[in-house]
Amino acid sequence: MSLLRRHRDFRLLWTGETASRFGTAVSGVAVPLVAISVLEATTFQVGLLTAFAWLPWLVIGLPVGAWVDRLPRRPIMLAAAASSFLLLTLVPLAHLAGRLTVHFLLAAVVLTGVAAVLFQTAYTAYLPTLIDPADHAEGNAKLHGSASAAQIAGAACGGLIIQLAGPVNGLLVDAATFLIALACLAAIHHREPRRTPVRRPAINTEIGEGLRLVAQDVWLRTLTLFGAVSNLALMGYQSIAVVFLVREVGLTPGTVGALIAAAGSGGIVGAFAARRLMTRFGTARTILLAELGLPTLALLIPLSTISPWFYLAGAFSIGVGVVAGNVVKATFYQSYCPPDLLGRLTATSSFVNYGTIPLGALLGGTLGQFLGLTPALWITTAGIPLAGLVLLCSPIRGRRDLPTHRYDELPGPRDLSRRS
Repeated sequence: MSLLRRHRDFRLLWTGETASRFGTAVSGVAVPLVAISVLEATTFQVGLLTAFAWLPWLVIGLPVGAWVDRLPRRPIMLAAAASSFLLLTLVPLAHLAGRLTVHFLLAAVVLTGVAAVLFQTAYTAYLPTLIDPADHAEGNAKLHGSASAAQIAGAACGGLIIQLAGPVNGLLVDAATFLIALACLAAIHHREPRRTPVRRPAINTEIGEGLRLVAQDVWLRTLTLFGAVSNLALMGYQSIAVVFLVREVGLTPGTVGALIAAAGSGGIVGAFAARRLMTRFGTARTILLAELGLPTLALLIPLSTISPWFYLAGAFSIGVGVVAGNVVKATFYQSYCPPDLLGRLTATSSFVNYGTIPLGALLGGTLGQFLGLTPALWITTAGIPLAGLVLLCSPIRGRRDLPTHRYDELPGPRDLSRRS
């Protein structure tokens, strides 16, 4: 097995991505608390902030995928990281000038979301060019594991930073991490293979190719639809979780950060368990366990008014399942999809998957505003395990492993009943 820790360029990408994930986790705690404590936002407005962060996937996700497949990916990532740094720095400056409002914060969040679309689409397509195909599973496990660890540390440090320096200053930490990511990307020696100039069809045509790729392939279609339904429920509860823990459970910002960090450790467990589970049980069975079995414990989260330990147990289980499932899906996409279509696959699946995130955030905020935070959490957390029904109604149910190449034949009746 290749030790990717010795791969200099992968190590730089890994470091930069981990740093930016740490900062994003700090902002994940800081932005709602800026809205609540500094701007006195309503529950609906807090949900709207989350929705605006993901709205760019609905607006520009598809054309960005076609664009990324036409251009070198690393310059796009560099521009996106630099833009995120500038945007996040503007919020504390606006606060110092007395100009920070909910509308200003919404604008900063949506523009940072645009940069995230560019970065994530280019990053997903760039990684397979950096490492060998045999190292994809290891690389994805390391990246997802370190991302989860960074999110844990970011949430914990975010709560402490916010308690000591205020929520607005917490955003400066996120800005600084994008500088680190920028420096790491700039130091990578690897250059993508020069592409032979060819006459390419119009972007609309390439967008259509990406849509048909997902719509006509049962494996891609199933995983994309599942991601959309799952994210609707996940973001529904996450968009109001901080408000719930502060206003209903009565926790301080520091305690909220620590609790979210502890729950996030499930992501580390999921990332490092994924490869062993795939080897022992198969990729298809692992994704069923991760995305259908473990998330049933999400129903413990609304019981946090009895004890915060219920939140910890429920959110920890979600983290294990979501990250383990993401490792399986990322490895599957990279082996299954041709490299020249990977940008469009990423954009199309993300358009559908992430497109439901702003809807979920609006749903959570609306339910929390009109029904109350606890009933809203019961509704949204129930949707997390129910999303797994999409997988049970697909050929994944009867497989040990997902296919590794496109155009593999669908399993027949004999294959569907096989257990190995």
